[in-house]
Amino acid sequence: MKDFTSLGSAPAEENCVSVSRDVEYLPAMREECKRYIALIRQVLGDEPSGARLAIQSNPHDFGTYLEVVCYFDDSDEAAANYAYHCEEAAPLHWRVAN
Repeated sequence: MKDFTSLGSAPAEENCVSVSRDVEYLPAMREECKRYIALIRQVLGDEPSGARLAIQSNPHDFGTYLEVVCYFDDSDEAAANYAYHCEEAAPLHWRVAN
């Protein structure tokens, strides 16, 4: 069965693009999510088979908001472990220590 974990649109301890009535926020939010996916992959590695980082669209009173999610097959242990690892260990800041 497919499941997913929500990871937000940016590292948890950073400012992020906010939903607004201004139509210009959505492209910036999409780029922020793409950047966050790249950072997660850089820090935690690529998704195993059965897991996939993606951008999910969600309704909001002021418009649509986007967030990064990790879709995974919950019958696949490696995929589920990766998704839960993303939830627990995703970078908190844009700059990560090497």
